[in-house]
Amino acid sequence: MVTDPYPHLAEARARGPVVWDEALQRYVTTTHAAANDALRDRRLGRIIVPRSAPGAGPEDPWTVFDWLHADSILDSEPPKHTRLRRLVAGAFARGHVARLRPRVVEIAERLLDTLEARLDADGSVDVIETFAEPLPVLVICELLGAPTDDWRQLRDWSQAIVAMYELSPSPAAQEAAQRACADFAAYVEALATARASRPGDDLLTSLVEARDGSDRLSPRELVATVVLLLNAGHEASVNGFGNGLASLLAQPDERDRVLTRLDDDAAVERLVEEVLRHDSPLQLFERTATADVELHGVTVRRGQKVAVLLGAANRDPEVFAEPDAFRADRDPNPHLAFGAGLHFCLGAPLARMELQVSLRALLRRVGPVEVVEAVRRPTFVLRGYERLSVGRA
Repeated sequence: MVTDPYPHLAEARARGPVVWDEALQRYVTTTHAAANDALRDRRLGRIIVPRSAPGAGPEDPWTVFDWLHADSILDSEPPKHTRLRRLVAGAFARGHVARLRPRVVEIAERLLDTLEARLDADGSVDVIETFAEPLPVLVICELLGAPTDDWRQLRDWSQAIVAMYELSPSPAAQEAAQRACADFAAYVEALATARASRPGDDLLTSLVEARDGSDRLSPRELVATVVLLLNAGHEASVNGFGNGLASLLAQPDERDRVLTRLDDDAAVERLVEEVLRHDSPLQLFERTATADVELHGVTVRRGQKVAVLLGAANRDPEVFAEPDAFRADRDPNPHLAFGAGLHFCLGAPLARMELQVSLRALLRRVGPVEVVEAVRRPTFVLRGYERLSVGRA
């Protein structure tokens, strides 16, 4: 499932659009229609069971983890979700993302200087380490106003926290997530305090103003929102870039066609949508029934969980012709990589822009390359590469 989940997802799809998984003890969606309906049904919500003991105080190692999630946009439902999303969407709408594009191009070109030098010197280079990982973390730092020198620490904290989204995190992973949550929260609290006295032209200042103004954004909600944006603001870009580049390079004829169309903005936009569809960086998004729900011939009882399999939805042959093939010019491409409905990814425009800039910049700079080493992350929910080394073709 980690190496190549898609044949297994196709087998599950043959059993029906919604099937019970005994190992997971929950229903899973296997088709595009079932996934889309599950994501849009308001009776299927985000219900997070606290890991700390009832009434636990700040000394409980899970306490910070719990409130970072309970007070985030991702894991809340209306009316709280509506209020938090409006505040963050309003801050994005002030032009923060639009103003970032030239800066993203600058960051990409600077990172590519190092990448190209290593490629020329060694004959191969790991594009994850040298390019895909630093770029989106540096971008989200600039968007929020966090010091860009801290990007490695932020990436490490993020990796520790998102390991908890896998299906069976190890005890070591759980301890690492607890430490990362406490340290990350303290870091953001210090940044917010600094912004309160020295405002800047950034998203964090906008959120601090919302916290301190007439609107309702609590101190914990502010910290949870910033942590979520730093986590989610780069995970899709890092993993989407690696997955998509590997998919493209696996088809040399398709790679060569893409290289002739890099000046065509529409062609690059279609390429990015196929990158997101073909090997989705997020494979599973969980929902819980708040009432009995009829879902494609199955009754999901109140309290039961539904795992929306986005990778299965995005390979559904009823929606995508030749779904296992990477077609850079696929159009239309109604993939669900960013979800749907209430929890559609707020950062989708940023992720799309980063992927358009980064893929175009890399392919222009290095031309035809091929994969010489590929090591998958040992995860399923967040699908990506630990290492993806390329050499000149």
